[in-house]
Amino acid sequence: MAESRFIVVTGVSRGLGRAMTNEFILAGQTVAGCARSKEAIDDLRKQTGASHRFAVVDVSDHRQVENWADTLLKDLGPPDLLINCAAAINENAPLWEVSPDEFSRVVDINIKGVHNTIFGFVPSMVRRGSGVVVNFSSYWGRSTSPDVAAYCATKWAIEGLSHGLADDLPGGMACVALNPGVIHTEMLEVCFAEAAASYPDAQAWAAVAVPFILELAPSDNGQSVTVPGF
Repeated sequence: MAESRFIVVTGVSRGLGRAMTNEFILAGQTVAGCARSKEAIDDLRKQTGASHRFAVVDVSDHRQVENWADTLLKDLGPPDLLINCAAAINENAPLWEVSPDEFSRVVDINIKGVHNTIFGFVPSMVRRGSGVVVNFSSYWGRSTSPDVAAYCATKWAIEGLSHGLADDLPGGMACVALNPGVIHTEMLEVCFAEAAASYPDAQAWAAVAVPFILELAPSDNGQSVTVPGF
């Protein structure tokens, strides 16, 4: 079993975030997570017990994130791993048909939400001098496809943000941009419809992804990585 660490994960209500949370806990890690769904958070609290911490937080609201971070830092100290998984995707459409409101929603969650958690947690990690930040990117953070330009723009931004943060971090820390691969989730169904079911499910992915993430180290700082096999 891996050494027990304190791990903060955003977007734990479903998909990859939920699957990772389950797998981290099975691996003996202490997890604090957030999502916007009160129902999902209540369910996680019932399933996992008091040793793990889950909160209803909208990562696009910096005040909510700051309050959440302040509470966790006071009670548990800086995380060993900060994983920015929360994300949204636009409905399939050419960019000129994506409304300003929808574009802002994707940017606010996928880019601003990542900065909000970095602002909330990373200063304490820097003061301690250790920790790894994992920002979820995508194949569409390194390539493009029709009808998902808004999402692609945010994931390309995550690649740049992650490399820039890596340049800022002191020795002993790391930031990586992680491409999880193509996995059957509700988000993939938005893009691929019924074809999404032909891809591996989130739990099968997490069984590979979690050990991979737990092995990330300061020597990986500034890297763009992909979960093996996905």
